[in-house]
Amino acid sequence: MISFGQFSAQDIIQKTIENAGGSKFEDAIIDFTFRGKQYRSERSNGLYRLERRIEKGDDLLHDVLTNNGLSRTVNNCHQQVPDSLVARISDGINSVHYFANLPYGLNAAAVRKKMVGEVTIRGNLYYKMHITFDEEGGGTDFEDEFMYWIHKENYTVDYFAYKYAVNGGGIRFREAYNPRIIEGIRFVDYKNYKTDDISTSLATLDTLFEKNRLQLLSVIALENIYVYMLENQL
Repeated sequence: MISFGQFSAQDIIQKTIENAGGSKFEDAIIDFTFRGKQYRSERSNGLYRLERRIEKGDDLLHDVLTNNGLSRTVNNCHQQVPDSLVARISDGINSVHYFANLPYGLNAAAVRKKMVGEVTIRGNLYYKMHITFDEEGGGTDFEDEFMYWIHKENYTVDYFAYKYAVNGGGIRFREAYNPRIIEGIRFVDYKNYKTDDISTSLATLDTLFEKNRLQLLSVIALENIYVYMLENQL
């Protein structure tokens, strides 16, 4: 394990997860709205159930992703999902829940953590952490890479960036804002920036951000968040 000062990369990630809610993520139902779609997650004892509801005209699509795979209903009637769409739908559901619950998930077995160093962004000192994934257990996008900027005193993820390969590839840099604590779990929204040069190193994005050389693309905002703590419901 690579260390930086008195803390290892694992120590820093662990403290960051604990600060954001820690074990509460493991035994909670979390509901929220994102871009007009309803999402719900439920976790308990290693089991998970990730849901998404979409209104399309008069139809209500309800997708459910669990340890056992994906299922879909339309107006409460089971629908067979074509094999060609299973991965795409599953990845779309998992991605929204993953980002909504960060930094939870950064302790997964497939996550590889590497400390890059310390940097100052807007007068605050951050640990700079490079994150990649093992192929086994890393999902269909295991080749994506991430950079996290963790506040050195508060242990919050105030910025993160990622490079992805799908649809021709791209780079995103996110700035957290609007932090709030709901039932002991920390949630944030993000300002989502991009650079059109996909050869840009993630390690340089903090400098580009400070120089206002990233383009604001969108806002990632969670609405109507509801958290219900439970025990052994799955």
